[in-house]
Amino acid sequence: MSLQRLVLARHGRTMWNAESRMQGRLDPDLDEVGRAQALAAAPLLAAYEPALLVASDQVRAWRTAEAVAKEAELVPRPEPRLRETSLGDWEGLTGSEVEAGWPGGLEAWRTDPAWAPPGGESRVDVAERAFPVLAELDAELGGSEERQTAMIVAHGGTIGALTASALAWPVVAWHSLSPLHNCAWAILEHRIDRWRLRAWGLQA
Repeated sequence: MSLQRLVLARHGRTMWNAESRMQGRLDPDLDEVGRAQALAAAPLLAAYEPALLVASDQVRAWRTAEAVAKEAELVPRPEPRLRETSLGDWEGLTGSEVEAGWPGGLEAWRTDPAWAPPGGESRVDVAERAFPVLAELDAELGGSEERQTAMIVAHGGTIGALTASALAWPVVAWHSLSPLHNCAWAILEHRIDRWRLRAWGLQA
């Protein structure tokens, strides 16, 4: 495998993050804090020397990727399969509003990766659509004698599902990964025959 290392970075903060509002496929931009987070993280992420940079095409992830791409001297590539989990009827609501309308729903969503919000998708669904991106990145880097790094800029739910799937964890264990903070990142390394988690929750 030419793809030796995968760096997965979450986007910077949005106003909805600050308000604890469910974003999903809705598309708020980075707020002032989020833009500062992206600028602070960009040189640290660029130091991994990624050969490729792909990002969710949702604006909060794309703006973060642009900051990294500038430091890394790369052209970022949009990838719709890296979009955040669709939260269906919950999008735009706060946690308390969700709990009022769907008692017990938040607990089910947080603890069961196969459970989906009404009108939305489960984390298992997210992993199924996002995981093929890894094989495609490896194929794109194929033929190189160097073992290379690719970088993904996406969303907390997507990164969590993608990581747990890449590590071949049983679905019941997926929720043991703590949520990534805004502009935090994870590192996966491919050694011998499998992906291994090298770091989780790194920050500027």
